[in-house]
Amino acid sequence: MVRVTTPGVRLLPNAITVLALCSGLSAVQFALTRNFAMAIAAIGIAAVLDSLDGRIARLLDATSKMGAELDSLSDGISFGVAPALVIYVWQTGADRIGWVASLIFAVCMILRLARFNTLLDDTEQPAYASEFFVGVPAPAGGLLGMLPLVAYLQWGEGWWSSQYVVWAWTVAIAALLISRIPTLSLKTVKAPAKAIAPLLIGVALLAAAIIQFPLVALIVAMILYLAHIPYSVYRNRWLAAHPEAWTVPPRERRAIRRASPRRLGLRRPLRRRVAGAAMRAVRLPRNGETVRTPRDTSQNGQRRRSWRQIGLRRK
Repeated sequence: MVRVTTPGVRLLPNAITVLALCSGLSAVQFALTRNFAMAIAAIGIAAVLDSLDGRIARLLDATSKMGAELDSLSDGISFGVAPALVIYVWQTGADRIGWVASLIFAVCMILRLARFNTLLDDTEQPAYASEFFVGVPAPAGGLLGMLPLVAYLQWGEGWWSSQYVVWAWTVAIAALLISRIPTLSLKTVKAPAKAIAPLLIGVALLAAAIIQFPLVALIVAMILYLAHIPYSVYRNRWLAAHPEAWTVPPRERRAIRRASPRRLGLRRPLRRRVAGAAMRAVRLPRNGETVRTPRDTSQNGQRRRSWRQIGLRRK
């Protein structure tokens, strides 16, 4: 059956991308009026819209080269330029170092998106490469860069609102954007049928937390995202070392992981070493060395009985 896509339907993904772009730019306007809570909300809405446009385009078979380029432009402005300007406006009276840090963040975001577009055409990547992003993705990087501002709105002044801490944090997130650190991609995550009900309950609890405690929920989400990076690095290295697990479902991957020798607690055999009391009685020969006779052996080859075996007491 051939799916026929009308021109209006093909316009829907690009319209969502434009809405994400407008939402990201609106964050700058909210920051200029000192309404930083709405600025954070605008960038969050842009992140949600950015996660929907690509999926809707693939679902409706409305993908296009123009849509891909428009999506990259929208991400660069919404998650690179807008957060950098919001942070700079928040730090009123910032010196030149602050502007340099904002420029570094915006430039690193653009470079990260350019690298992402080039990797889309790379056909020599391994099969498991689609499960990871190279570096922190653009929406997550934009929100992570605003973590000091979110903490300031929740708890007020503190060490997290110091200018030097804010600019150091901004440069650190910029480094994560252009790094080669693998991060998990939610696009390839598949939930089993048994986990659908618990996931729906978790979504309901997450929605309640966002409604009642939006800033705290955002802070916890960003901290959890940073905490997952070591696991993502471990998983990427494990898959690189086990080609047999590249194309198998998650259940078979867990079986392969359980069957590994390190998981079973096995160790490599020790060489030229004997544990326990046998180490004092037995000594393995080395290269070119003859085995020496034990100390309790006489010169004629007969073994002498010690005073413990005879039953005598030592004077």
